Amino acid sequence: MKILIHTMYYLPDFGSAPVLMDELARALAAAGHEVEVVTTLPRRRGREFRGLFYSRRVEGGVTVKRLWTNSAARPLARLLAWNIYTAGALINLLAARRADVLFLRTPPLQLGVPALFAKVLRGSKVLVNVQDIHPDLAIESGILKNPAGVRFAKALERWVYGLADGIAVISDGFARNLRRKGVPAGKLAVLPNWVDTGFLQPGPKDNPVARRAGLDRRFVVMYSGTISISSNRALERALDAAALLRGDRDILFVLVGEGLKKGSLQAKAAALGLANAVFLPFVPYPELPSLLASSDILLVPLDRDKSELSVPSKLYTFMAAGRPILGLASPDSEVAVMLRDHDCGLAASPDDPAEIAAAVRALKSDPERRRALGANAREYVVRRFAKNAILDSYEALLQGLAR
Repeated sequence: MKILIHTMYYLPDFGSAPVLMDELARALAAAGHEVEVVTTLPRRRGREFRGLFYSRRVEGGVTVKRLWTNSAARPLARLLAWNIYTAGALINLLAARRADVLFLRTPPLQLGVPALFAKVLRGSKVLVNVQDIHPDLAIESGILKNPAGVRFAKALERWVYGLADGIAVISDGFARNLRRKGVPAGKLAVLPNWVDTGFLQPGPKDNPVARRAGLDRRFVVMYSGTISISSNRALERALDAAALLRGDRDILFVLVGEGLKKGSLQAKAAALGLANAVFLPFVPYPELPSLLASSDILLVPLDRDKSELSVPSKLYTFMAAGRPILGLASPDSEVAVMLRDHDCGLAASPDDPAEIAAAVRALKSDPERRRALGANAREYVVRRFAKNAILDSYEALLQGLAR
C-alpha cells in the first residue's frame, strides 16, 4: 500500500506534531508500506536546509519531500503559509505516482483541494486527521472575524469532511463536535495521539539540562510546547498567578517553546516585572525527558472557550514524564475530567489567577501528593496512550480504507 502523508510540520522541526508524524511514517514504512511525506522546510533552517526551496530525502525508509513556505507567526502570514504549502502539495500530487491513501493532518483545511484531485484523477482514498477543530478555533480566538470569511471557512470545513472517506479525531469531544455538524458517526474513528513511553520516562530533577538552565534548585512550574491561540489566555493568567506568588522566592514559572503568542506573553511578564518567570527556547528532542524531569509541576493550559476544540498532545507527553499535571481548563473539559478521573493532577480555572496560585501552593506543600499524582499519570499513559497500540490502529484504519 502506498500512503501519502501531508503534514505541515515534520522532524527536525520543533513541537509535538513533527515527532508524532515522524513516528507514524516510520512505523508504517517498517510495516512494509511505501510511505511518502510532503511537508515544509523546518522553521529553523540551520546549516542543513539553509538556502533551499525544496528537499527530497529518504529517512528511515520514508521519502520526505520538504517545500518552502514563509515562517512568520502573524495570522495572515500563517494563512499565506498554509496556501503556499497546499499549492506545493497539489503540484507534487499531480506529478507523483498514485497513492492508495492520502493522510491529511489538519489544519490547514485547504488540503482538501489536493485531496479532491487525488480522488477524482487517481481514485485514492482520503483520511483526514483532525488535530484542532478549525475554523472554530480561529473564530473563538478572534482571529477570524469577517462574516464572509467565517461563512467561507465553515463551508470549506463541511466540504472537506464530506470529501473524506474516513476522519480520525483525537478525542471524544472532537467526535461530538463533528457529529453535531452532520458528519456521519460511521466516518469517525477516535484515535488519540500517542506517547513513546520508552523514550519519555521519569528522571531525576538534578540533571545536566536542569543545571544548564538553572532549574535544579528551584520549585519549577513548567509549560513546554507551542505558544498558540488555544492556550494564550490561560498562559496569561498563569503569569498573573506568578505575580501572586512572587513572595515565594523558591517558585519559578518556566515557559519553554515558540509560537504565535510568545511575544505578547513576554511583554506581559515584563510589564508585571516578573523575576519568577523565564522563557526558554525549545530544547533538542533528545533532551526533552531531562527538561520535563527538571519540573515539579507541568502546566497544560487550555482556554475556556476551546475545551472541545483542542486536546493538547503535550498532556500525554507530560503524563509520561511522571510529574503532576496542573490543568488550566474548564471543569467539564476533557483535560480536567481526565485529571480527576485518573488522579493525575489538579485542575484550576483558566480565568482565575488566584485559583491557579492556590493549586501551585497546595502541590508545593505536599511532596507525597505530588509523587502519587505523577506515578498515577505515568501508569495511566502507559496503559492507555502507549505508541505501538495506537500506531497499529492507524495502520488498520488505513488498510481498511484502501480495501
